[in-house]
Amino acid sequence: MNPVSRIQSPASPATISEARINISNLRLRTYIGFNPEEKTKQQDVIVNAEICYRADPAFASDDEADALNYKSITKRMIQHIENGRFQLLEKLTADLLAIASEPEQVSFAEVRVDKPHALRFADSVSVTLSASRRGSN
Repeated sequence: MNPVSRIQSPASPATISEARINISNLRLRTYIGFNPEEKTKQQDVIVNAEICYRADPAFASDDEADALNYKSITKRMIQHIENGRFQLLEKLTADLLAIASEPEQVSFAEVRVDKPHALRFADSVSVTLSASRRGSN
């Protein structure tokens, strides 16, 4: 085992298992909803995503080619949101989860999409979906 992939603690050695990338509060505008006014006026959405992958090659080599390219994932999400029209938060969230989960090295992804001011007296309404690959460890 590569010594870089072990963290020594006073009690016992631990092995790093996965990296967790968090994309926080990505604020965009899109057409979201099924009411007539929602179909003609863009609204705000806020995206949060968590993506897990084995990072051993990346931190051992310190080479960007070995890391998950979260910038390209985020760019694809932005393009999909800004160029799309969605009736349901569930559909938009599922689409973004598919984008986040696409790279083969991703073992787990979770995406939450908030629609601010969707309900009177509430800050927002959100939908969260997650997916994991079997046998990814």
